[in-house]
Amino acid sequence: MLQQIEKSQGSTATNKALFNAVASNRIDNLAKNFSNRNTFDTHFSVETTKQSIHDQKSSGRCWMFSSFNVFRADFARHHADSLSVEFSHDYLFFYDQLEKANLMLQGVIDNAKKPMDDVRVQFFFKNPLNDGGTFCGAADLAPKYGLVPKSVQPETFSAENTSKISSLISSKLREYGLELRKMVADGKKAQAIDARKTEMLSTVYRMLAMALGEPVKEFTYQFRNRCGEPVGEPRRYTPLEFYNETVGHQLAGTFIMVMNDPRRPYHKTYEVEYDRHVYDGTNWKYLNLPMEDIAKLAIASLKDGKKMYSSYDVGKQFDRELGYLDTENFDYASLFSTTFPMNKADRIATFDSGSTHAMTLVAVDLDKDGNPLKWKVENSWGPNNGAQGCLIMSNRWFNEYMFRLVVDKKYVPENLQKEFEQKPVMVMPEDPLFGEDD
Repeated sequence: MLQQIEKSQGSTATNKALFNAVASNRIDNLAKNFSNRNTFDTHFSVETTKQSIHDQKSSGRCWMFSSFNVFRADFARHHADSLSVEFSHDYLFFYDQLEKANLMLQGVIDNAKKPMDDVRVQFFFKNPLNDGGTFCGAADLAPKYGLVPKSVQPETFSAENTSKISSLISSKLREYGLELRKMVADGKKAQAIDARKTEMLSTVYRMLAMALGEPVKEFTYQFRNRCGEPVGEPRRYTPLEFYNETVGHQLAGTFIMVMNDPRRPYHKTYEVEYDRHVYDGTNWKYLNLPMEDIAKLAIASLKDGKKMYSSYDVGKQFDRELGYLDTENFDYASLFSTTFPMNKADRIATFDSGSTHAMTLVAVDLDKDGNPLKWKVENSWGPNNGAQGCLIMSNRWFNEYMFRLVVDKKYVPENLQKEFEQKPVMVMPEDPLFGEDD
């Protein structure tokens, strides 16, 4: 077989030239479809108010950055853009990691009588702690622990570079998981197991406090306007008081998450088992819709000035120089004399595509008939990345590589709200599409 493959390659001058080119250059530089740059422009007919661009650095916290973008934009809108606020990612990330550690340990206890090679047991031990997530995590964590200003609890090195501390805590959690399984197997009482779990979480807390700083309990803060000038008098806040002052309401029940998964029936609701940040929190639940329906929801929200959490397979056909995403940016097929014919459903089913990164949907450009031409998102890779910190995506790319959108219920028609409330079909977190946004 190998000889047959080798003979089929040929040794023409063209093949030799191609080898020299591909071996000596970045593939994207050679495959770049130069004429496609004519489709790039930065005009948008519907655009929300601009705000500062943040940088998640070497962390997988895009879900939190996108969620906070929505929170602070809503705060500014509520005050007619006269006030602005910057939330501390470090603060809520501390509790995110602590809650995920508890979720892992309690999940191990709940499944302790199953064998180690059981798929659910392996789920907890394979990835006991990560820094990814979804908007549902922010919706559970922020009302429980509150929020604080970025100036009160700034980023630490480990907040911006999460891999090492996450790896170390993951090792402890795996060790602890084995111990808890043994306690269950030995017939230890639930009270003793719970007490030991609390001791384990105390160690996790200490490690997080050393890496991220212990969360503040009370602070003094003075709001500022968009120009950075102080407004009003400084006052004392607890994190929950600050949450109530800036967000002002419970998030649960105010939004729906929609997704485009062409493998599954549309207009059905699905829930992902154990895909949550808090043990007693909310599983990720979504309504599966065609892309044209998702676009209508997004347009309605943007026309009202409301930004949205959204997620994408951002690495596909991404012109990093322009910050432009389009299905024709790179012609890999011509370069390698082959085709890449898989559709969206095929790509998901074979792990070739899925949601990899959350960003904040902020603008859409519509044609004269109200159909979307392109979209814009606020990214969390810093203001010097992409198009002034944003990415622009053509509608054809949006249809192929957009997956999740979180929409305020006020923009969702009654029939879709009813569909969202139907009994969900439970799906497994190992599914190709249900990785967390990072």
